[in-house]
Amino acid sequence: MGKYEPLGHFLKSRPADETPLRFDEVEAIIGAPLPPAAGRHPAWWSNNPSNNVMTKVWLDAGYRTERVDLGGRKVVFRRVRPSAAPTQVIPPRPQRSNVLETLRRKLAGTVRMAPDFDPTGPTGERWDAGA
Repeated sequence: MGKYEPLGHFLKSRPADETPLRFDEVEAIIGAPLPPAAGRHPAWWSNNPSNNVMTKVWLDAGYRTERVDLGGRKVVFRRVRPSAAPTQVIPPRPQRSNVLETLRRKLAGTVRMAPDFDPTGPTGERWDAGA
């Protein structure tokens, strides 16, 4: 995860179309200080995707910056499009027999297992994490 990704997640979670933030709130969200240029140059907050890494984060979240106030150290993020829900491809869970066969294939040549041994089964051992 990139340094500024928490800001993207934060903005995507916002129900409002307009999210005003102080610079210190942005820093709290990303868990790091903003670069000095963010407090000195309004252009740092421009919506040009080649501007800086953080710009891409808010643009990808579906936001643009408005009303940058360097003196007051504030910025407004305005939603310009619904953010796309992150897509995650989850492969289908293999059948148990396929899991055993896959394990046997992957471990072939590294360990020896008796043909009737099930490496996915319980061992019967109890471990005391407090010891």
